[in-house]
Amino acid sequence: MIRIPTSFCRSFLIDGRASRRSAVLPVFLMAFFLISQTDGLKAQESTLSETDLLLFDFESQTEARWGIVNDGVMGGRSKGNGRIEDGSLHFWGTLVTRGGGFTSVRARKRFNLQGYEGVALRVRGNGRTFEVELDDGFGYRGRSISRRAPFDTSEEWRVVRIPFSAFRSSIFGRPVNAGALDPSRIEAVGLYLLDGKDGGFDMEVDAIWAYRGAL
Repeated sequence: MIRIPTSFCRSFLIDGRASRRSAVLPVFLMAFFLISQTDGLKAQESTLSETDLLLFDFESQTEARWGIVNDGVMGGRSKGNGRIEDGSLHFWGTLVTRGGGFTSVRARKRFNLQGYEGVALRVRGNGRTFEVELDDGFGYRGRSISRRAPFDTSEEWRVVRIPFSAFRSSIFGRPVNAGALDPSRIEAVGLYLLDGKDGGFDMEVDAIWAYRGAL
């Protein structure tokens, strides 16, 4: 339900009485504006339950520092870009499979997600399959382990829920048997594109949270 602020309504009082002609149109326009805003960031308010834990809502540039890591570290030519704007994390660019084949955006922030079932994201994109990474700090034979799970995107906003059991361990893309993800010691969160397809990509995320209970 849209509520018009009392202060807004008071601005249309004339000699202590409401002027219907002067108030009806502006109030209608304000209501229309407020309704249009619910299609964006705050639409996830109806998605989170009281038992969920909000990790990122992208309302502030200081919430976390997100940085791009492209496959140039492996000699690749993919190009990813990231920016927080209008309450969402925007991740876009071009994937080049030859020489590397991945691009990512990551943020270091610690979370204890013990007792939760997994993570959820409210996303939209251009139909490509992305992956979310949860870094619990574990290594294998002296190398850092990447723990990731895939999710699909569409042009419409949608919520994807990914249980911790879906995360798979790898080192430089090669699967390793390194035990299960430890949700109690998350050190960083990342979003990847490495679907093996050359070309442009575009994705927005307006919330990431941990959820409890069955899917």
